[in-house]
Parts: sequence; structure tokens; C-alpha cells
Amino acid sequence: MFFHYHEPLFRPPSEAGSLIFQITIGCSQNRCRFCGMYKMKQFRVRSLEEIFSEIRSIPARYRSGVRRVFLADGDALIYPQEGLELILDELNDVFPSLTRVGAYASPNSLNLKSGNDLAVLRAKKLRILYYGLESGDAETLRLVDKGFEPDQMLEQCRKAMAAGMKLSITAILGLAGRKRSAEHAAATAEWVTALSPEYFSLLTMFQRHNDDFLKLIEPLSHGEILLETRALLERLAPQGTILRSNHVSNFLSLAGSYPKDRQRLIDTVDAALVEAKRDPRWYAEIPSYHEEYY
Repeated sequence: MFFHYHEPLFRPPSEAGSLIFQITIGCSQNRCRFCGMYKMKQFRVRSLEEIFSEIRSIPARYRSGVRRVFLADGDALIYPQEGLELILDELNDVFPSLTRVGAYASPNSLNLKSGNDLAVLRAKKLRILYYGLESGDAETLRLVDKGFEPDQMLEQCRKAMAAGMKLSITAILGLAGRKRSAEHAAATAEWVTALSPEYFSLLTMFQRHNDDFLKLIEPLSHGEILLETRALLERLAPQGTILRSNHVSNFLSLAGSYPKDRQRLIDTVDAALVEAKRDPRWYAEIPSYHEEYY
């Protein structure tokens, strides 16, 4: 370790092999009621001097082995455009084998970037953005205080894709509770179908620094989460989208692509439903996860 992270540190499952640099601390939005990831952090943008020092601290003998970099924390795309370009230039100079840089992006940060801004970043190897849709249902988004409407988020993501960015979209099973489970599943499927992103990942609602939000909804049981999953998959119809549910919050792992694997994925959930009805956890509500599981 050549520098110290400001814990807790999060990254997508697909960035497990990436070198991580924290160019921001916390999340610029940090208002979503369901999310407890960064509630213990005060958001700030780190200085270029700090970041360059950490990048250059990697010994020369290791630099050629770095192929992927992930920029943290929860909304690294919020970094001012000129500074972000300089960071990407530095990464490309220091790591000669670099093929891809990834980052989380919020609706707030993506809204502030123009199509030309994104195209410039993409040319400097910022190639993939991880974007939390959470739900395609407008009422659910208002409940969680996301701050943006589904149509606004769809427009933002289309702008990023037009600039050549790959998008990994995430939605959260159980986010709407029992009251709007059907609407949440249907609207989310329709939103993702309209975008057809490269990747679509399902997480599952869990308890972590969000007790006040959980009091606002009736949390789904394990069985109801599976039923919601099936409803979403049945309605989902994007083209060329890879689907994953491999986050630690998921208790059913799914992997496939649409439209090729649609029926296989639905059949997998159906088989899980048969087994789940014999399991007492069918009635168990969402679990609590500790930081060490991330």
C-alpha cells in the first residue's frame, strides 16, 4: 500500500482487479434516503497535488502491470472537467499499459457534463460509468429523494452513450417496498429497455444506516424479492445488454445477456421460487450487511 484510503471504500464487483484512486471523498449528492454508503463522510474534492502524489507513488516496476483504474468515491465524475482531464492525462503517462478507467457517476454529475466533455474524457480512457438508476418508477424515485425524474436520467444516459461511454446501470430490488413493487419492476424494465445499456446490474435492498427509510416502506421478504425479480425480467427487453446480479446483497446470482438468455434467466428464477417456498427464509425480510462484506 503506497497511500491511505479514506474508509469505507466501495467499488463495483467488476472493478475487483483495478487500481483505485480516491479523487473525491464521499458522494456529492448523498441525499438518497435508502443509501448509507457515504453518510459518515463529508464530501470534498481532493487536490490535484494529493492525487498526483499518489499516482506517482506507485513504483516503476509495477506500473506496466496496471491495466485498469477505478476512480472513487461515490461520484468521481463530479470532479471539475479541467482537473479530471489532467488526472486522466497523468494516469496515461504513468501507466503505459492502461486500457480503461472507470468511475461512479450520479445524475447530478452527469447532468453537469456536456456531450463534448464526456467525449474528451472518453478519449482519455475514461470508458465506463457506473450509474445508479435505482428505479424507473417516478414515485419511487421521489420517495428515495433521488432528485431526478426517470426521463431526465434517461436523457443523461443517452448523452453519455452518444459520447462513446459504456454504461453499467444499477437498480435495486425491493426499493419500493410492497406498495409499489409491481410498478417498480415494470417501470425499471421499461426504462432499461429504452436505453439498452451495455450492462445492467440488480442489487437487493438491505439494511445499513437507512433505518428511517425502511420505516417508510414495507420491506419485501426473500420470496417477494424473487417474485419482483421475475416480474422485472419478464418485462425486460433491451438489445445487447449484459445482466448481472452478483453484488453481495443478492441471494440469487444471475448472469446472461438480453435478448439471447431471457428465457433461461426467467427459468432460473422460477427454479429458485420452487426451492424458496420450502425454505423458512421465504418469509424472512431483508438482512443487514456489515461494512466488511463490501
